[in-house]
Amino acid sequence: MRTVRAAVAAVASTVLGVGLVQAPAWAEVANDTTRANTLTAMRGEAFAHASYLAYGAEAARNGHADIADLFVATGGTELGEHFTEEAALIGFVGADAANLRTSIAGEWHEATVVYPRYAQQARRDRCPQAVRLFRELAADEATHAAQFRLALYAITHPGSGVRVPVGTPVPPVPTVAGTPVCSGATQDNLEATLRGEAFANASYTLYAEHARSGGRLRLARLWENTAGQELGEHFAETATLAGLVRADAENLRKAIDGETYEASTMYPSFARQAASVGEDEAADLFAEIAHDEAGHASAFLFALVDLELGGVGGDRAAARRG
Repeated sequence: MRTVRAAVAAVASTVLGVGLVQAPAWAEVANDTTRANTLTAMRGEAFAHASYLAYGAEAARNGHADIADLFVATGGTELGEHFTEEAALIGFVGADAANLRTSIAGEWHEATVVYPRYAQQARRDRCPQAVRLFRELAADEATHAAQFRLALYAITHPGSGVRVPVGTPVPPVPTVAGTPVCSGATQDNLEATLRGEAFANASYTLYAEHARSGGRLRLARLWENTAGQELGEHFAETATLAGLVRADAENLRKAIDGETYEASTMYPSFARQAASVGEDEAADLFAEIAHDEAGHASAFLFALVDLELGGVGGDRAAARRG
């Protein structure tokens, strides 16, 4: 049986510093539950990618270069392989116009509904830092929606003289390690924001690759710049308020827990469901990713043991992976 991973060829394309596999653009999954499970998995992979980059940056600041390398490499796998292959499984990336319409709807909903509502809740929870953040995010997402609308008009009216905007690169901001600043419903909303911004970053990364492969370089730059802001500014600032990043040992423990859950519970259950409805492509891919996640958990565990024994936290993990 041909697996999805065997069907996609690894290529040297790099988007935002992440090497992506070249995935087919057609949908391979018809069952609604399998499609829903695939989207759940994609959201988890996107969040892991963004979180591991933040954990890696913290490890680098602490002088633990091997832990930093381990987090960054694993995050690259989560986006460049797992998310990308799962997206191919359900035909997630469409034509450029369809991708723009999907993104306009998402950005506008965040700008006019989600983040204003979160800001109101933060006021009730007396967390002014979150109020400011959610208002800033709402304004940024409205700008993204406007840029995507202009891009959509430009590509659907080629004789209009309107050019696709390219957006503006936004310098990344560091995530500050610490405990949550807010509590209650606002903390829950911050955590939901982290997952939403991570998913947007991953999605736009694939959209950029698709636009570039079709020769729409300005549109690719727009996707890349927007993806960069979602990760480098929105996710990072939200992570600081949410207390996502802690000490290196705690970050490793969280990563171990997440990878172990995916390897032993989530992906095996998704594989069984897919197999039960004849979605063999999905079942094969979920089983393969479960194996990968078990390897990630093992590498993180070796790094944690080495760190707690007084090592640099990555030598044994690197040797194990090699």
